[in-house]
Amino acid sequence: MRRVVITGIGAVTPLANSFEDSWKAIISGQSGIDLISRFDTAGLPWKVAGEVKGFDAACYISLKEQRRLDPFVQYAVAAALMAAEDSGLLAADNAGYAASGGVIVGSSRGGISTIEQACGRPSQLQGATETRRRRVSSYLMPASTTGMASSFISQKLGIRGHCLGISNACASGANAVGEAFRLIRGGYPGPVVAGGSEAVVCRFCLEGYGATGALSKGTDASASRPFDRNRDGFVLAEGACILILEELGAAMRRRAAVFGEISGYGTSADAFHQTRPHSEGEARALAAALADAVVPPGDIDCVNAHATGTVMGDAAECRAMERVFGKRAAEIPVSALKSMTGHMLGASGALEIASMAMSLREGILLPTINLTGQDPRCSVHTTPVAERADLRIGLSSSFGFGGVNAAVVLKRFEEGQTGFS
Repeated sequence: MRRVVITGIGAVTPLANSFEDSWKAIISGQSGIDLISRFDTAGLPWKVAGEVKGFDAACYISLKEQRRLDPFVQYAVAAALMAAEDSGLLAADNAGYAASGGVIVGSSRGGISTIEQACGRPSQLQGATETRRRRVSSYLMPASTTGMASSFISQKLGIRGHCLGISNACASGANAVGEAFRLIRGGYPGPVVAGGSEAVVCRFCLEGYGATGALSKGTDASASRPFDRNRDGFVLAEGACILILEELGAAMRRRAAVFGEISGYGTSADAFHQTRPHSEGEARALAAALADAVVPPGDIDCVNAHATGTVMGDAAECRAMERVFGKRAAEIPVSALKSMTGHMLGASGALEIASMAMSLREGILLPTINLTGQDPRCSVHTTPVAERADLRIGLSSSFGFGGVNAAVVLKRFEEGQTGFS
């Protein structure tokens, strides 16, 4: 069986504009959630979000490209370029190898910000004649399509192989990484650039998700409260995380740094409800990932939970873990990164997989913040601060609207320790 490893990671998150700095913020228990500055929230009950701050697209793309690309594509390209550089794929002697690779990027909402901007512009100026009708940009459709993140990354990196955009709600990023894993394990020769990206901190999304009753009405950094008895919904967030996946032999031949190994991937559909979670369906995805990795439930050392902070979602996920792990569900260390980042939708799964790889490599249990009074229906073991531990195998899960579920099993890479210190 071909082994699949992670050799590069790049990210743009509410915590920082690189994965290295985001990782440092995560293990420090910092929050990237703050009052929304992007637009006026007066009259709305939702006031906070995980905004990307201080991002300079000019470091990665031209001014013309910035005008033509939705922010979710800009974030994805930035993260991909950082990941490729981290992996050594930008070196001239790796150009041919990189060109043979593939790109798979997931996004729940694609270019929703560009669509909102276009819809907010009146098609005709007040009192204007037909000849003065305001035109829709010719880049509206390509800028907003979900697959543009993958397509533009392939263009920037010169990758001419497999290219796919995935939109599977909040599971999109995890699905992208999982499908890349399957592709390489199945014999695909080149590296695969995989992850998720979102730019959803806009009024459309805030009101849309708010209307479902899924958003927190908290007003400060503590609004994202997974597993807490007083949680009241998730905090909308944005960003991107991209990973470079390769077959182990290929990575070793070019002396690439290895952050961790992906050994299993499972998916499932609840076939139940558009928005209500279903623990049985979620448990099937977790069990499928473990079976794919040939890892018994008793060998899992830590879990990165989907844990968005919704009342029903967190409780359902805990029931799913109980189905899979039995009594051990209350003992396995569980981390909820969204307590710090907010919910980056399709980008969250990719960031959480990357963070799990680092957690295993560095031997660090990641903190769950804002948990002041645990819900008795969520009997999971969390830590308020990062803790040292001997970790070998971890499980990361992502669930989305429509009852789509994804889970990935990762192992600590044993043949040399490389990556961030």
